[in-house]
Amino acid sequence: MTNQKTETVETDAGPARITWHSAKNAEFVLAVSHGAGGGIDARDLQALAAHLPRHRVTVALVEQPWRVAGKKVAPAPKTLDVGWRGIWPALAKKKLPVISGGRSAGARVACRTATELGAHAVLALSFPLHPPGKPEKSRAEELLGAGVPTLVVQGGNDPFGKPDEFPDGTYDLSEIPYGDHSFSVPKRAGIGQEEAVALITHSVTDWIKGLR
Repeated sequence: MTNQKTETVETDAGPARITWHSAKNAEFVLAVSHGAGGGIDARDLQALAAHLPRHRVTVALVEQPWRVAGKKVAPAPKTLDVGWRGIWPALAKKKLPVISGGRSAGARVACRTATELGAHAVLALSFPLHPPGKPEKSRAEELLGAGVPTLVVQGGNDPFGKPDEFPDGTYDLSEIPYGDHSFSVPKRAGIGQEEAVALITHSVTDWIKGLR
């Protein structure tokens, strides 16, 4: 059973919103934000919020101020970082190690701010290694600069960076076969959608167990 509660947090970029999925006897807080084109209703974020509290991980789904304000276009990366910094005190109140995470643009924010905010680790879902079709515009430096244990969960057919495009580093990488940027898998794939989502939750759960 999860205890769900929503909290509005004032940040220098405007009000952000945290939806807490609390675990009994939690050992970690996993804070994850959405990408530039969607919200916390993303299938991977919802699956983690439903699954991880049973494994003593409280999940905080974070909506950036631009989403709370009803805007359709994400602001510049620096503004996203400001919003993320602003919610951190609310996470720290739990007095537990905080795993900083996000999907797509949210994963970049988590990587950029991890060391500064004192994150215990980083979870990068669908890390956008480069814009589609532009591998020369790499964002690998953000990922490699996280400075804490990091797990990348990446779709095998993600146009923002396939697993074999990622550089060598000290991070872990879990591939979701056939998955695109939203972890959708085609009907003719050798893996069903539910199975793909289960791979995400199991990969993240096993990785977090290794952080204990």
